Amino acid sequence: MDWILEKLGHLLARYLLKEVPQGAQGATSPHEKLEGTLEPGDVLLVEGDRRVSVAIKYLTQSTWSHAALYIGDALGAPPAGEEAKVLIEADLRAGVRAVPLNFFAGLHTRICRPVGLAPEDLRKVVDFAVQSIGEAYDLKNIIDLARYLLSTPPVPARWRRRMIALGSGDPTRAICSTLIAQAFGLVRYPILPTYVPPPPGAKDDDEQEELLQIRHHSLYVPRDFDISPYFAIVKPNIAHGFDYRKLHWEEVRAEVKAGLQ
Repeated sequence: MDWILEKLGHLLARYLLKEVPQGAQGATSPHEKLEGTLEPGDVLLVEGDRRVSVAIKYLTQSTWSHAALYIGDALGAPPAGEEAKVLIEADLRAGVRAVPLNFFAGLHTRICRPVGLAPEDLRKVVDFAVQSIGEAYDLKNIIDLARYLLSTPPVPARWRRRMIALGSGDPTRAICSTLIAQAFGLVRYPILPTYVPPPPGAKDDDEQEELLQIRHHSLYVPRDFDISPYFAIVKPNIAHGFDYRKLHWEEVRAEVKAGLQ
């Protein structure tokens, strides 16, 4: 039965990786500004332009369908003539791999930066991602996603997140957001934890304190990094200073040109 599911997963992956001709927002930040803003440990969210993106965005009720971890120069200098591979992602067909930033050129992206992450923990997060390169994508998970490509599937909203966790559960397989969640979970850095209220009748300060409960990594989706209270949203266009008075508007150039005639 497993090999049948695996085969079906490969066929679905081929279908789901085809681009959707319309519907995705284009890039809102120039590539050079995005490149100059990213730091190791940043999570880059992507609004994909493929069929699988439609399923993920529906399931998560979010703009974001993909996530990649920025690792900087952790892989060393690239061979001559090649771009540096600075992001680690989990791809449907290729599995966990490193890709250059240009791989997402032209797509709408968002930088989510962990706040206050200790340098030694940052190294552990990056090392975990690097060591995961070569792992397979959880293709059984794709079967779950494909069932919800219908425009109005009969799935209550409260169940959608759980449906994403119906993959194989094999530790040598991954999907994009769960791989990154595992990396941060390794150092117990919170993404979107569940708050556990103090027990009834608690008296001392320790008992009255709310506790954080880390969710299983398979339940995380790309949007969780966006809405997390522990990740800062970094926008390349304003990260290094922004003055709206220095923008050049098309109508101004047109007026200047008309005045010279």
